[in-house]
Amino acid sequence: MTQILDALFSVYAKRVPDVRKITKAMIDKGMVASQSDIVNDHVAFRTLGVPFLGISSFEKIFLTHDYQKKDFYHFKAKKLNAFWYEPPTDDLPRIFISELNVKELSAPIQKIINKYTDSVTSDPLDTIDLNDPNAVATYLQTPLWRLPSLKDYEALLTESEYAAWVIYNRYYLNHYTISVHDLIDNFSTLELFNVFLKSIGIHLNSSGGEIKTSQDKLLRQTSSVANKVLATFSDNNTKEIAGSYVEFAERSPLPEFSKLPKNQLKRRHRREGFETGNADRIFESTFTSQLK
Repeated sequence: MTQILDALFSVYAKRVPDVRKITKAMIDKGMVASQSDIVNDHVAFRTLGVPFLGISSFEKIFLTHDYQKKDFYHFKAKKLNAFWYEPPTDDLPRIFISELNVKELSAPIQKIINKYTDSVTSDPLDTIDLNDPNAVATYLQTPLWRLPSLKDYEALLTESEYAAWVIYNRYYLNHYTISVHDLIDNFSTLELFNVFLKSIGIHLNSSGGEIKTSQDKLLRQTSSVANKVLATFSDNNTKEIAGSYVEFAERSPLPEFSKLPKNQLKRRHRREGFETGNADRIFESTFTSQLK
């Protein structure tokens, strides 16, 4: 699994300039010595709820590598479902996979999506050796349908910015997440870390406030606004659109472990899982309202 995630991260870091900008500044501030010192809380992927391509297909990769399927989340307004997956060991990140409920969209928008995804007539993962890291990494970075036209992309954008993002970016890594509570004390809260991020010119997702807080107050999250990419569409038109972004998470100890010294706290001692309200706002890191 580490080889698969490393291969994805390598391409993601090249495509998202904020990744290396943040890492370099963290090294300069003495927070970490290298990228490998950063604890990755979770990585996230977006999928389309159409035959052969939704969560039920995508999750096979992680279930094969002993991840455990955990809680279900529903996002009514955005027409999304999601699950998170617990890693088999603490050195691996959690996985968050979301899926667009395509059948809940208007008929014209469904027609556009299906025009591209109908070319997939069987689950492509059924033909891949999921224990072969190179095969899986290649799959995750290989287009599964043809490039959309700019007209179709912009039509999707009017009804579901999530749909537009996936139809162009495909099943590309949406974000990775820096575990802020694992950093040195001067930067180990989101308040402190956000000041640092803004000092180096990172723009933060302001939807619901810069810090999104779970109802139990034990999970707090911030995200950058997606870096833009110059997209070339099938009709040779170009447009700057949302690419991927970086998230930052602070997980507090559960009440029964709140008095443990920081150096004794393990992952099992801290708040697990995700929060629908937080994630709902984090999704908007790729939305036009934030890019502006």
